Amino acid sequence: MRNALPAMTVKTRESNRPPRAGLAELIGKLSLKRQEIVRPVIENPRDFVLLSVRSLAKRLKSDPATTVRIVRAMGFVGYREFQRFLHELSIAHATSFEMMQASSTHDGSIPVHVRESLEQESRNLQALRNCLEYKRVEALAKRVYKADRILLLGGDLASTVVAYFEYHLAILGLTVLSATTTGRVAHLARNCTRRDLVFAISFGRGLRQTVEGLQDARARGAYCVGITDTFVSPIARFADECFLASVRSPSFGASYVAPIALINVILVACANFRRRRTLALLKQADHEQRLGFRWYEA
Repeated sequence: MRNALPAMTVKTRESNRPPRAGLAELIGKLSLKRQEIVRPVIENPRDFVLLSVRSLAKRLKSDPATTVRIVRAMGFVGYREFQRFLHELSIAHATSFEMMQASSTHDGSIPVHVRESLEQESRNLQALRNCLEYKRVEALAKRVYKADRILLLGGDLASTVVAYFEYHLAILGLTVLSATTTGRVAHLARNCTRRDLVFAISFGRGLRQTVEGLQDARARGAYCVGITDTFVSPIARFADECFLASVRSPSFGASYVAPIALINVILVACANFRRRRTLALLKQADHEQRLGFRWYEA
């Protein structure tokens, strides 16, 4: 559900990240004997992520040399890269109970908890600000206008991000469709073409309907952009390109401050990519926004 690493564009960080493969694929590279040795680590990464290679080998009743060979056989350059993978895996698979239990202020007052929450959200935003590549956002805005249709896939809590994104793309006069339920995701993905642009939004382990919709849309030729919070997410693995934004929170729920900020950045790029067109559309809406019947009159 959450991610401690900064938001970034995945495509440009290939040299700094572990293999783009699912757990089953990574484990499948090993012999059955080695699979059994490493299985406890994969199933409970939080219990092993901070251990040195010697300590890990001892816990697994193996030796350091064999442990390093297993790590490399899975496709990792070395043990540090494997540790980073375990760190991401432990966060991606963490439940709300585990995250709140891990809060650094176990017995603090309410103001202390509130401050911790705001500080974490500030860190999430700062990470986005530090690592987001503006030229890639500009290139994405160009794709938005070239697409025949823009499809937004999400579900569960991420449906709130989808709704926010859809509302603002509609203001820009773009043809946008959203899907937040299993059936609608399946139908929209099934009818994708090479002229469509798909945004798949899901965090942590990835919601099944969103991941499968992304896979189906990409198989039909649509250009797929993922928005998630960790490189171990299947969203990052299956998308043509992916943006990461942390949703880490010391509370029971995910924080969508950074993902919404990322959406806003994309919207700003789209609005200004064809600024004259945007201003013309806003001028048409200006009268209604000032005097329209929707607004409460005192």
